[in-house]
Parts: sequence; C-alpha cells; structure tokens
Amino acid sequence: MGVHLEEVTKQQVIKVDWLARWEIYQRLQELEITCSCATNQPLTVEINGPLALVQLWSTIRHCSASRQEMILVLQQCWHCDY
Repeated sequence: MGVHLEEVTKQQVIKVDWLARWEIYQRLQELEITCSCATNQPLTVEINGPLALVQLWSTIRHCSASRQEMILVLQQCWHCDY
C-alpha cells in the first residue's frame, strides 16, 4: 500500500506542544516548507511531497524529544556498522 502524492499534498494542522511550535515553525521556514503559526492558533503546515513530510517528522522529533532520547539516538548512530 503506497502513498500517492495527491494524498500527501495537503495543508495539515500539526498538534505540538505550544512551547515547541515556534521553534518548529522557524525550522520549517528555514527548510522552505510553507507553514503558518499565528498567536493562539495551531501550527499549520503544507506538505508538498515525501521530502517535506520527512523533514516535518524529523523537525518535530528533534524539538519534542527529551535530552536523554537525543543522547540515545546519537549513541546508536556511533555504533552503526556500515
């Protein structure tokens, strides 16, 4: 079951912690992903394809993960065999 581009290309309301949404919004702006973040309104993001979707996921994960989770991810990266 694949995801068709037509299904991914949508404007989505993203439910994130109110404190993290500004940081997420700024990072998405740097990545040139169309989004809006008005006062007392949820973060809205326009997903234009798979790359934007992965960038959104990665940004949210980075901004919402605890310090310990990020340390664990880095440690796992150091131990990967390629």
